[in-house]
Amino acid sequence: MESRRSFLKIAGISALGAGMHPTLNAFASGGSDEGSKAVVKRNKEALTAVRWGMVIDTRKFHSEKDLEPIIKACDKIHNIPEFENKDHEIKWIWGEEFKHAFPEKDSEFLPDKVHHISFPVLCNHCENPPCVRACPTKATFKREDGIVLMDFHRCIGCRFCMAACPYGSRSFNFRDPRPFIPEDNKNQEFPTRMKGVVEKCNFCAERLAVGKLPACVEASNGAIAFGDLDDPASDVRKLLSANYTIQRKQALGTEPSVFYIV
Repeated sequence: MESRRSFLKIAGISALGAGMHPTLNAFASGGSDEGSKAVVKRNKEALTAVRWGMVIDTRKFHSEKDLEPIIKACDKIHNIPEFENKDHEIKWIWGEEFKHAFPEKDSEFLPDKVHHISFPVLCNHCENPPCVRACPTKATFKREDGIVLMDFHRCIGCRFCMAACPYGSRSFNFRDPRPFIPEDNKNQEFPTRMKGVVEKCNFCAERLAVGKLPACVEASNGAIAFGDLDDPASDVRKLLSANYTIQRKQALGTEPSVFYIV
């Protein structure tokens, strides 16, 4: 308890020094949060967009095994621990049945394939993210390019963002994750987290900053596309123009940036 008080005291002092704007570190390279006008120097190789978005072609997934390389790639790059206790599980991208991923679109007359395959789900990087509004410390914030990020140092573990997220896309570190990350599998270029903070998918902002696509996109064998939703010539816009797509819980008005071809 004493260590938590000390942390909160330090966090409060840091917040004052930072003018109450989230720390613009590796996760925020190439952009800034909505409340900040700070200019961030861009890496000349960085991939940029007005609004990043993702299109997932679920027709290319036939079983849970098709999701495994995608999940493993994300877990490895982002130092996501493996806990035996599922209650402590940390998930950035994972498989979900259609009835759970799209409860408002479920129907007994859907094709059997749709009922039984796993759909990859992740943070939707909403245009109107309720998690950002709920966070009292601005630990979670939205960049100008639409990516919703976490500043782990500013997170106080209140979990208001988790309660506000309608997609269950955030995980809480009930345990110190570091002992559960194998040393031979640890990515030294991505920070590990501590007990008591929330984490989630960050659209691989750290990879975009150095000119690389998200890990899940590279591992998907063409099933996941990523690009600028505001660019008619981008791969995602071409897919959206050529196919009927759905979004998760679209009626809530969060405007997810992740689309699914079903």
